[in-house]
Amino acid sequence: MIFNEEFETLPREALEALQLKRLQQVTGRVYHTVGFYKRAFDEAGVTPDDIKTLDDIRRLPFTTKQDLRDNYPFGLFAVPMSNIVRLHASSGTTGKPTVVGYTRRDIEIWSRLMARSFVAAGLTSNDIIHNAYGYGLFTGGLGAHYGTEMLGASVIPMSGGSTKKQIMILQDFGPTAICCTPSYALYLAERGEAMGVDMRSLKLRVGILGAEPWSEKMRQEIEGRLGITALDIYGLSEIMGPGVAMECAEGRDGLHVFEDHFIVETINPETGENVPYGEEGELVFTSLTKEAFPLIRYRTKDISRLMKEPCRCGRTHVRMARVSGRSDDMLIIRGVNVFPSQIESVLLGIEGLGPHYELIVDREGNLDTLEIRVEMSEDVFSDEIKTLQKIERRITKDIKDYLGVTAKVKLVGAGSLERSEGKTQKVIDKREI
Repeated sequence: MIFNEEFETLPREALEALQLKRLQQVTGRVYHTVGFYKRAFDEAGVTPDDIKTLDDIRRLPFTTKQDLRDNYPFGLFAVPMSNIVRLHASSGTTGKPTVVGYTRRDIEIWSRLMARSFVAAGLTSNDIIHNAYGYGLFTGGLGAHYGTEMLGASVIPMSGGSTKKQIMILQDFGPTAICCTPSYALYLAERGEAMGVDMRSLKLRVGILGAEPWSEKMRQEIEGRLGITALDIYGLSEIMGPGVAMECAEGRDGLHVFEDHFIVETINPETGENVPYGEEGELVFTSLTKEAFPLIRYRTKDISRLMKEPCRCGRTHVRMARVSGRSDDMLIIRGVNVFPSQIESVLLGIEGLGPHYELIVDREGNLDTLEIRVEMSEDVFSDEIKTLQKIERRITKDIKDYLGVTAKVKLVGAGSLERSEGKTQKVIDKREI
């Protein structure tokens, strides 16, 4: 199913012509309304009139999260505050929060893109969507909420937390789809099973999961424990919120970037040079239709790769692979680049290991060390010491063979590691303390 045939199935030539027209419009607008962009363009020696082809986007300067913080709170807005109808912001845990604004038209476009995402997941107006993304300044909850209403489906505005109540609502209200982080989907399954609930017997059939990197192994774990089809959604507050890209139920091989509203690039995070389709790089987005807060070549720090091959669903927009990690979250262990999601894939490939783990990076003398704490299922953890030692040795070997790093492995009982009802903090880097 496709929500908007007119734009989602445009031939590439027509789509790129539309992108160029909108790129020329947005660069002209920010140059004349946002002081930051006028200065940045002038320093780069480029003007909006220089944008003659889509390739000319590479002449434009990047925008970074630090730029957003330096212009906190409203310095990058392209419209007066009288036109702003909504404000969202990041948590600000690593510095000043990044603040984003929306006009009425921005909210309508966002709602339509979220409705597109739900239709790509196979949802219709007959569905009931359990929305466990956080409401408030976080964009996830309200983005999914408005998208559900735009689709004409029923929304349950649960937000995060109150896990026992969430499970009760899942049983009593009979939602057919759930929106939450992948780690919280697993947490719901775990808590439900502990309460004696047959989570596979719920009416849920689709999970729309995002806001954190997750692996194919984790998808299989979620689908097995909840009896659903788990699909990936991508977005970030700075660009819009959720609904920038969505995995379709037919293809399940990469997320369609809604290119009539965004230009996506991949770059080498070290050099800033563009990398070819199919090669991993840092995602860079330019928003083409945002009125209040358009961003030009925003560096996301998310690592992915772009695919132009046709999808069986009929959408012509480029697809991005599931985010494998973030360039700024990447662990460098004795010169080896490692993403937590790569370690997760190894762990979930070993029978008896739970989906919950913790990575502790430290330094002994001048050498980096990596300790992996991973939960075992209760029946396996109760086995004799020799069995546990054998599993620990296998994990150590697989991590070494697949990723090229040596790790100390510690098995812990089910429920030993701290749980989260939102994004899970899985890395403790003591080198920074």
